[in-house]
Amino acid sequence: MVLDRPQTPLRELQMAQPVPGNGQVLVRVLACGVCRTDLHVIDADLSDPKLPVVLGHEIVGRVAAAGPGAERFAVGARVGVPWLGWTDGTCEYCASGRENLCDRAQFTGYTIDGGYAEYTVADERFCFPIPEAYSDVEAAPLMCAGLIGYRSLRLAGDGQRIGLYGFGASAHIIVQVALHQGRRVFAFTKAGDDAGQRFARSLGAVWAGDSTQQPPEALDAAIIFAPVGELVPIALAATRKGGAVVCAGIHMSAIPSFSYDLLWEERVIRSVANLTRLDGDEFLTLAPRIPVRTTTTPVPLREANAALRRMREGRLEGAIVLVP
Repeated sequence: MVLDRPQTPLRELQMAQPVPGNGQVLVRVLACGVCRTDLHVIDADLSDPKLPVVLGHEIVGRVAAAGPGAERFAVGARVGVPWLGWTDGTCEYCASGRENLCDRAQFTGYTIDGGYAEYTVADERFCFPIPEAYSDVEAAPLMCAGLIGYRSLRLAGDGQRIGLYGFGASAHIIVQVALHQGRRVFAFTKAGDDAGQRFARSLGAVWAGDSTQQPPEALDAAIIFAPVGELVPIALAATRKGGAVVCAGIHMSAIPSFSYDLLWEERVIRSVANLTRLDGDEFLTLAPRIPVRTTTTPVPLREANAALRRMREGRLEGAIVLVP
């Protein structure tokens, strides 16, 4: 399912099977999660994608062949392919353990063809073994919703009262990690989203309400998963002294001006950019131990446009996963 140009539907296309290059593996796609970042690519919120491009960066599949020099995975091994698809390994960011900030990074489903397909190729260095505890569909959301959510939670600090703004694919995974760590979670949804609030409470949130509401207790930190800049001052107002507001999305609408008193008293606003392989190794080791359970809706690959519409409208619980 190919995006020919921004702001148009994906097109079903029969393409030649890709050939793995040096250090790459050919992956037979078994499942690919639908992520809000896919909508940002379609909507041109993210500039300069490879066009035409095959979207999709929450890939679970099996290695079908290996290119020259690729020896990490045997043919038949089950692997996950995330958003971060390649880095140069030599720039100052890579050399200091911050490969997620690499100036020359390439991204799956954006500058590299992704997983809305039957086959894709990937740099073996940026593939992860998938824990056996998960089916293909269950594992797909872990590749981005889980990984970015985990990095966001880590960057939010060690506070006990955590607010999650936007209770979608990432939040429904990270609430489970936070509870495992002994934290208390406060969930915020769109106004009137009673089903979303019930879903949050069913997963262990101690409170769930409208994102414009103040929680019953001041938060130690807040993570904003919804790409809505207006939530930043709202989250700051809900956060206690010295707390952090973490913006987890790769794109967000404009943040409105706000009075300095919301930031005063050493509150912090920070963004999360991509992920590192260390994040992936840590999270995929931890997830089956908790165990994290994903709520998924499988959809046939050729119905990708309908799946994207459902995400845009917010008509989902957990994550949508495309299955070839």
